[in-house]
Amino acid sequence: MSSQNSSEGQQCPLAVGVETSSQSAGDGETACEVITVTIGATVPTGFENTAAEEVQEKIGADVTISKDRGRIYFQITTDKLSQVHHLRSVDNLFVVVEEYDNYQFKDSKEGTLEDLQKLASKLPWTNALKVWKLNTSLKKKRGPHRRPQGPKGKGRRGRDFRDRGKANKDVVETDTVETVTAETDKLLLEPQAPTAGQGGGVGEAGSPDLENSPLGEQQEVEGQEPGPKLLKFRVTCSRAGDKHSFSSNEAARDFGGAVQDFFQWKADMTKFDIEVLLNIHNVEVVIGIALTEESLHRRNITHFGPTTLRSTLCYGMLRLSKPQASDVILDPMCGTGAIPLEGAIEWQQAFYLAGDNNDMAVSRTVNNICHIQKKRLDKGSAPGLPMDTVQWDLCHLPMRTSSVDIIITDMPFGKRMGSRKKNWDLYPPCLREMARVSRPGSGKAVILTQDKKCFQKAISRMGGLWRKHHTVWVNVGGLHAGVFLLKRTAGIFGQTPEDVREPLEEQPGKEKPAEGKEDK
Repeated sequence: MSSQNSSEGQQCPLAVGVETSSQSAGDGETACEVITVTIGATVPTGFENTAAEEVQEKIGADVTISKDRGRIYFQITTDKLSQVHHLRSVDNLFVVVEEYDNYQFKDSKEGTLEDLQKLASKLPWTNALKVWKLNTSLKKKRGPHRRPQGPKGKGRRGRDFRDRGKANKDVVETDTVETVTAETDKLLLEPQAPTAGQGGGVGEAGSPDLENSPLGEQQEVEGQEPGPKLLKFRVTCSRAGDKHSFSSNEAARDFGGAVQDFFQWKADMTKFDIEVLLNIHNVEVVIGIALTEESLHRRNITHFGPTTLRSTLCYGMLRLSKPQASDVILDPMCGTGAIPLEGAIEWQQAFYLAGDNNDMAVSRTVNNICHIQKKRLDKGSAPGLPMDTVQWDLCHLPMRTSSVDIIITDMPFGKRMGSRKKNWDLYPPCLREMARVSRPGSGKAVILTQDKKCFQKAISRMGGLWRKHHTVWVNVGGLHAGVFLLKRTAGIFGQTPEDVREPLEEQPGKEKPAEGKEDK
């Protein structure tokens, strides 16, 4: 990686301003340098291949899928950085500082943590910090955004990372609104030598608190311009694997303390300017710098329901169905409208129908549509969306037979909504009604459910109407769920045994399955 320092002069719109020589730096001249970096992205677990396809299609970069599920990596040049933020399948983005495919951890906890401390000063931070600075400058205006907040009355400003005790494990995400400094040219990015009389951190005897030290807040001298401000930062560690002798909190604490010593930045767990990521998966270690302040899946929905899907997961389901121009796409259990909204924004040549039997769900969907329309109008785009909303009974849809090309929906899991027992009565008639409105031979359905046993049983009795084509296993809020791609057979509705036969659970005198117990 390049060892040149970033300039604080003029920048190119999509490239990093760097000093070409010490002389040109003195003259205030800069050159625009486009560098190649590795970008990491977290994606919905199970849709890594879908995200890889989107990156290849929209950016033209080859993608590596991590062994740690839910992460992909790809290389870009910095002139394409803005395009990365428009990817629809990724949740969070970060620039990779360094990655180790087979990091050698010591057997003892003390030895491993000592190695992590030494690692901080050996990493090639330069290009990653340039990309972070460029990424911040690309955002013309930093609006309010959510930040994690510590316990009320116990602020963490100015604390040393070594003060993070066992009671203060990984940072807890809560809803709070803060504003981060946008003037990156005034932030001090380079490593700094400790000032006289200042040791490694707050925890050392005789060391002043960073909040009251010259490193915490630059002191203004009369008649002189204030010097550059120090960055506020935090380290977030995510760890997976059962052969580690340390916890994620211990790794974040010791690695963060070493980063603090190296750069002399100020630790702040809530109002940080920069977030350093330490991702450990078995023997794979990746150090990065976050490029997103909150997940990119928070883009369409403002009126949430009890089971609102992430927009990135909705995109994966839509892409699995491969919408075509003039397709009629139906979500008969739309909830907040997350799936049809994502489709109406990304695949605008199709038409979307969103419906639900719950009036509050329909109201949320309408409000979310209005929000998107207003946002598009404010940007000067055409506000209209190819989408409509209806309140209906799922088992008796007010639609013509064989009129729908694609059905995409999130069926009740039987946990937060409904129950497993109710699912045994709900799934069979739902699938039959979906088969009725789908076009024979070409119709498709993409269905998300965690109640896999009930769904599989219902599908097995629909042999004349639906064929299971593909399954993607995903993680939805910690639940192992399946996204099932079904193909509509050429069978004519009303002429197959499945159309007229009552499901086993609804026939009198038949015993219902024993699985009909409500979870939680």
